[in-house]
Amino acid sequence: MKNKILIVGAGFAGAIHARELAEHNFIVTVIDKRNHIAGNCYDYIDQSGIRVHHYGPHLFHTSNKNVFDYLSKFTKWINYEHKVVVRLPDQSFVPLPINIETINKVFDQSFINEDDVKEFLYKKSIKNMNIVNAEDWLYSKLGEQLTNLFYRPYTKKMWGLDLKEISYSIVKRIKFSFSKEKRYFPNDTIQCLPQKGYTSLFENIYDHENINLNLSTSFDSTMLKDFDFCFNSMPIDEFYNYCFGHLPYRSVKFTHDILNTDLSSGHVTINYSDSSIYTRETWWHNITNHHVKKNNLFIRTKEEPCGYEDNNFERYYPVKTHDDKYGKIYQKYKEISQNKMNFIGRCGTYQYLDMHQVINQSLMNVSKWIDSYE
Repeated sequence: MKNKILIVGAGFAGAIHARELAEHNFIVTVIDKRNHIAGNCYDYIDQSGIRVHHYGPHLFHTSNKNVFDYLSKFTKWINYEHKVVVRLPDQSFVPLPINIETINKVFDQSFINEDDVKEFLYKKSIKNMNIVNAEDWLYSKLGEQLTNLFYRPYTKKMWGLDLKEISYSIVKRIKFSFSKEKRYFPNDTIQCLPQKGYTSLFENIYDHENINLNLSTSFDSTMLKDFDFCFNSMPIDEFYNYCFGHLPYRSVKFTHDILNTDLSSGHVTINYSDSSIYTRETWWHNITNHHVKKNNLFIRTKEEPCGYEDNNFERYYPVKTHDDKYGKIYQKYKEISQNKMNFIGRCGTYQYLDMHQVINQSLMNVSKWIDSYE
């Protein structure tokens, strides 16, 4: 007998589980409340002839060759190394993450040696042996001026919290290079994009006779009776009717403007260091292979972070406070036993994960489950 599996969510976690199960002779039904596959990676070619990532820029980067090799079965790649700049109050641009050029501009210096920059910042840093929050960590690395210019206003907009209120685990993801390095992901050995976009990649993953896709379909617990097991990427607190309280998320409202003038100055992503409601803008035509057809039009996407309640409950980033109060609530949900269900993905596990981490976790999780099942 071929066992029937329900997967809730058609993003990366759902797709990887679905494909692996299908190849092991399970009959898989994937549902998603949205009208498209690919989750937050969903992209499309706009009327302007430019490929747009509907939910903001998704840049594939990893040093995990197993993840890359797995996805390579479903797509060809184009090389792309992402770079970000920050617009300063004087309207000039400097690289982010902070590098030697950023330091020279902000402090009116002329360093040419990485060690000199490190010594300069060491004198400005505020040493704190007891790192409790994001402010502590950034002050210990950069000092007050750089922290307050680049990270305090951005963090307030992004998370709705001050640096003192959020976990330093959030900012520990930031990579500094005090050389001339300008890449946003300098430590990852693999940086590329699917040649025909993410949606095409997902179409290939789901292209299997044992996979049935049902879009515009919300999960209902009555569905479970028709399946032997469920892998569920819906918010775990929602599934349990918030019995231990809500797990908060930050969301983002995207404004896609079609313009007949290129105002990008050649940049892909421009972060704002000001106190406006927006955190950054993205110019899609400057990403390799995204200007598919030249129509003399350009798309700028601006991002306005908000609470998920203010954006149709679209959940993007789990909120991590310095005292981990929401993590403790998640643990209560996690401990509730569900014999025929496994929660997966960002919302199912309340984790802040990059794409390659979701894929790696999913491959390990489904492999372990198949081995135990058989």
